[in-house]
Amino acid sequence: MITKEQADFYKENGYLLVEGVFSTDEIGMMRKAMDGIIERAASTKFDHNAAWQGDFLPSEELKKLVLKGFHDVHYHDAIFTRALSHPNMASILSMLIGPNVQLHHSKMLVKPPENGAAFPMHQDHPYFPHEKHTMMAASVHLDDTDEQNGCLCVIPKSHKDGPVGHVGRHYLNHEQYPISMGTPCPAKAGDVLFFNYLTIHGSGPNRSERTRRNVLFQYRDPEDMPSEETHVNWGQGLMVCGQNPIFKAYKGAH
Repeated sequence: MITKEQADFYKENGYLLVEGVFSTDEIGMMRKAMDGIIERAASTKFDHNAAWQGDFLPSEELKKLVLKGFHDVHYHDAIFTRALSHPNMASILSMLIGPNVQLHHSKMLVKPPENGAAFPMHQDHPYFPHEKHTMMAASVHLDDTDEQNGCLCVIPKSHKDGPVGHVGRHYLNHEQYPISMGTPCPAKAGDVLFFNYLTIHGSGPNRSERTRRNVLFQYRDPEDMPSEETHVNWGQGLMVCGQNPIFKAYKGAH
């Protein structure tokens, strides 16, 4: 699915956009599944706005922004289980991580039209640090994205600098790391942006009349051990490629 040159680009720059990983029909099924999750969540106490808080925007502006986000979407609809282990995904992951690839978690993010919240620049590392830093995100685009509707922006090669100090574990200092510092990664529905969890990234608000929907899968080498027991859940550890060389009894988080 990708060439050695593309794999080398990822290792050098910390990110890689791969076009056409999922078909139009597959994207349509994921959109329908996402709508169902949102509809079911809306009738429960678990529905919430996942917009980031902080001093990067005035408080009155923050109140207007919306970001729908739910973790572990593969627990809610089987289409996402099929997507995260799709043959195209497995082919790419085996070249970027290695022969053995394990799922860490999944989530969905929806930026609604005109008031979809920004993501300040950050690394994913503080949320689930690992020893060997093989952890990566695969952001599946369910809609065409550009700067108008808040596409992801990355700072190339920033993964080489290692962990960077964050503000309260959530985001980097917005004056030192403005979103404008990043390289925009516009994409089409069906494209997937892969990036290392040390790669600094973020996205602007959705100022368009179009929804921006993404599904995010986090993967790792199963021999890459967490340095902190954070972000643990009872379904973690699904093997996507190869085998797990470490045999142990898996049990849920308490």
